[in-house]
Amino acid sequence: MRKRAAVLCGAAVVVAGTVTALPADASTARPTTAVQVANLTWKSCATTNYPTLQCSSVKVPLDHANPHGRQITLALSRVPHTAKTYQGPLLVNPGGPGGSGLTLAGFVASSLPKAVASQYDVIGFDPRGVGKSTPALDCKPGYFNPVRPDSVPSTPALEKANLTRVKAFAAACGKKYASVLPYIDTISAVRDMDSIRAALGAKKINYFGYSYGTYLGAVYAKLYPERVRRLVLDSIVDPTGVWYDDNLGQDYAFNDRQQALMAWIAKYDSTYKLGTDPARIEAKWYAMRKALAKKPAGGKVGASELEDTFIPGGYYNGYWPYLAEAFAAYVNDKNADPLVETYENFAAIDASGDNGYSVYTSVQCRDASWPRDWNQWRKDNWAAYDKAPFMVWNNAWYNAPCAFWPTKTKQPINIANGKLPPVLLFQATNDAATPYEGGATVHQMLAGSSFVVEQGGGNHGITLSGNACLDKYLATYLTNGKVPRSGGEIDAVCQKTPDPKPLTTAKAATSTAHGSTLHGLLGFRG
Repeated sequence: MRKRAAVLCGAAVVVAGTVTALPADASTARPTTAVQVANLTWKSCATTNYPTLQCSSVKVPLDHANPHGRQITLALSRVPHTAKTYQGPLLVNPGGPGGSGLTLAGFVASSLPKAVASQYDVIGFDPRGVGKSTPALDCKPGYFNPVRPDSVPSTPALEKANLTRVKAFAAACGKKYASVLPYIDTISAVRDMDSIRAALGAKKINYFGYSYGTYLGAVYAKLYPERVRRLVLDSIVDPTGVWYDDNLGQDYAFNDRQQALMAWIAKYDSTYKLGTDPARIEAKWYAMRKALAKKPAGGKVGASELEDTFIPGGYYNGYWPYLAEAFAAYVNDKNADPLVETYENFAAIDASGDNGYSVYTSVQCRDASWPRDWNQWRKDNWAAYDKAPFMVWNNAWYNAPCAFWPTKTKQPINIANGKLPPVLLFQATNDAATPYEGGATVHQMLAGSSFVVEQGGGNHGITLSGNACLDKYLATYLTNGKVPRSGGEIDAVCQKTPDPKPLTTAKAATSTAHGSTLHGLLGFRG
């Protein structure tokens, strides 16, 4: 969720204009939402990477139950279709909750085969509260400024310091956005998506979501099954665990990914000089953490910030060489500069990150019930910490405002659905942010869905990220709606992409061009 990608598109006024003819199954229809069928005015917001990107905006009710009440604005982006064959709008979402989707439209359109992308209007959007949409939330600017208290509450004083901090954040949100928070949730965002559909003049939408975007898409499909044409879900949230149980489940999976990083470092001892025993390398990492808790590197990287820096390695192994370089420099050379730089590149939170976190908490805390008794959090997280210490308490404090959230909670949505066309699901077996079980569960809940698995893969967000096998299934589905069928629990298996190699030059080690474009857009924590 900690987004590093810039928001590129501004909003434009919605006025009448012309519209391109839609295919028979995505044709203009009178909407049942509060948004009138209006042709959006699209203005160029082109970038060097995405020269055909356009931007617009649409107004929607803050409260969809009161369609003529207060209106808010959603920022939209588009890469328009160019082919004679037009398959309608393809809405894309990067997850979060709190992720901006404006740039993702350009990425998806340029990453799909041209013959496929050219048949769609690829539509990005900033969900309510996010980025260029207004109002945009920022409950407590600078909330993640270093150095934070050590995340592991090993003393009553540390627990109190962390509790004081998260309570202050929840209170700030409640004070600053009292009139808005009751309407920042997944169901409201789903109704916004249907308003976007109506504003586009489309009877049905195609949808492609990553991470939390898979839950958003599944809930849309539950509420509006007759308006779903094609549905792609990549790195799938377990809808039966939203959100408290899902976050505890992440802790074990991220610990496994951290240990996979230690094993990778051991494999390249000739480069990193940290040893050949993963367990001993891990012990050196925890020793580094202990030292940073006493003396933060550069006045910025304490124990909590070290965790922040290494958590991205659980999302995407392309970051491993940079993390290993910083780790080795600190341990072997007593040089903290690479560690500070890696923190600044991977983990430091800017205004965009403050906004994303504010929406993340607002949605998750509103979507479902959370324990309100801190004793329950303490019990559950210490139990997890005993088995998987890497991220447990960092993750707990990240979500802890929900124990003190100032709004009432809703009930999770049962996304089980037998009314959809074929749905295509993608999941890596060792994904940490959305563990494999979530994909298997959704496959069972969406009748007629097809489940494509990346065997041995640990990255989060696996299509359009270099795996040609996965991308072939995606392109085929978007071209003609066909999905693989095996008759078993898994419909197709792709082997994982190879793990990265160590960096080859010192210059590469300090480069800011980290990882793939996709993983920069997806961010962290969702």
